[in-house]
Amino acid sequence: MEFGTRSKQRLKASNSSTLKTPDDQYPHRIQLYSVAPTDTISLQEFEELAVERLKVLKAVETIGITHQKGSAKYCELLEKEIGATKLKDSFLKVKRNQGDEGERRKRDQVSHFILRLAYCRSEDLRRWFLTQELDLFRYRFQQEDKESHAQFLASNDLKYKPVGKAERESIKSQLDGPDHFSNMDGVEFYKVPFTEALDLVRNRKVFLQKGFAFVPQDDLVSILLSVFRTQLSHALTVTSRALPSMEEDGRLLPMLSGLSKRYLGQDYSVRKTNVGAITADMIDMLSKKSFPLCMQNIHVSMKQNHHMRHGSRLQYGLFLKGIGLPLDEAIKLFRTEFTKSMDVDTFDKKYSYGIRYNYGKEGKKTDYTPFGCMKIIMNNPPAVGDAHGCPFRHFDTDFLKQRISSNGVSKDGVETIMKYTKGGHCQVACAKYFELTHGISGSSSEVEMFIQHPNQYFENSQKLLNGTGKTSTPRGVKIVSSSQNSASNMEVKQEPIDEDLDTDMGLTQEQLATLDQDISS
Repeated sequence: MEFGTRSKQRLKASNSSTLKTPDDQYPHRIQLYSVAPTDTISLQEFEELAVERLKVLKAVETIGITHQKGSAKYCELLEKEIGATKLKDSFLKVKRNQGDEGERRKRDQVSHFILRLAYCRSEDLRRWFLTQELDLFRYRFQQEDKESHAQFLASNDLKYKPVGKAERESIKSQLDGPDHFSNMDGVEFYKVPFTEALDLVRNRKVFLQKGFAFVPQDDLVSILLSVFRTQLSHALTVTSRALPSMEEDGRLLPMLSGLSKRYLGQDYSVRKTNVGAITADMIDMLSKKSFPLCMQNIHVSMKQNHHMRHGSRLQYGLFLKGIGLPLDEAIKLFRTEFTKSMDVDTFDKKYSYGIRYNYGKEGKKTDYTPFGCMKIIMNNPPAVGDAHGCPFRHFDTDFLKQRISSNGVSKDGVETIMKYTKGGHCQVACAKYFELTHGISGSSSEVEMFIQHPNQYFENSQKLLNGTGKTSTPRGVKIVSSSQNSASNMEVKQEPIDEDLDTDMGLTQEQLATLDQDISS
């Protein structure tokens, strides 16, 4: 894959002898991604393809956590989420204009390799990427028909042939017997070396004879997943070794390294219509009804200690800005609490500048956006005495149970939340907590979508409590997912980072020394 402004004429000339049609390059709409693309794309398209595929993989992860893979509900939700992305034509089986099929397949191929670059950087990232790509492959393969399956096998040179009529008749009783299968007359079987079907053998899903497993067509995907897993795992390792050679290109590495933590949903900067709608006097009440547990914890800590450390001030202050608290009301809120443990001059000297900085009134004068869940989960973990972070990631298990129970969640509800928490699915656990504390957990215990942003949690809580989110069913409250936002909401705004606040922001040397001392404490 090439980037930049290289002449297209030169590229065509160099490839004229080996130029392939789209059908030759991408012979099937489902791919094993064994050959890297050589297309030239712009940096803008590079980032767009990465973001759109990441949306798809995030949807695959979330729906796979809360629903049985392959079930009707799983397929329905996944089709809906993928259908809201710009890669829908590459992944969903819909009627297409044949002339554009090559372009759709190219976008699939290129987006995969871009994320392969982004997710090869560590063992955890490789494991996540591999898992989601396998699940996406399974879903797509199972949506194809028998003819498409045969084309896929042929195009990828996979020597899995359907069992012939004569051979099938000779073992018909074993294939159709009660110990194996029933009513399999219309089912195609494939003869596969048993070493390539160990999962099926382990679960006794196949008939074995002379070293071969006879695999029904519905279980063939298990064999293909094993092939795909082996190839992709090896490719990720190889790519990670080659990644240092890209360090000379300062345009790509920052983008690639930040993809795994990027928030893809709605922009929760201050909306002009919200300014003034919320005042400092309302925060205490709102914290009990509509704040996510992470922000509620910081608020409680501030009320108890009349002080917050730097990480908490940053996370909480931007959240309050995002829900519509004006700058003067934010200063009033913090001043009211902080001056219970210090005088007004100390507060003005040490803390008011940082609040104005968050609102873009000091320093770089940037309109900073509130932190999304992934930034809170992955960045700047809390130390002893800190109140920021994600409770479902950073709280002690017993303390988390106690906090959830104290907010009126039943014992069964607590156990359900803890199940997701122990599995590392913090945002799904937060969504379940939302359901249980807002009384919208219907007959099903499954979570429809996860929380991606604390301000998303607040917004949906207010819609529900104010009646604007009600529909005919309890599950009518819609938790916004990344794929439901328009392209205009995908813009990633600059967020303040610790280094910004630790450097010269226009303070005097005395003020900087005081602020540095507070940040380090």
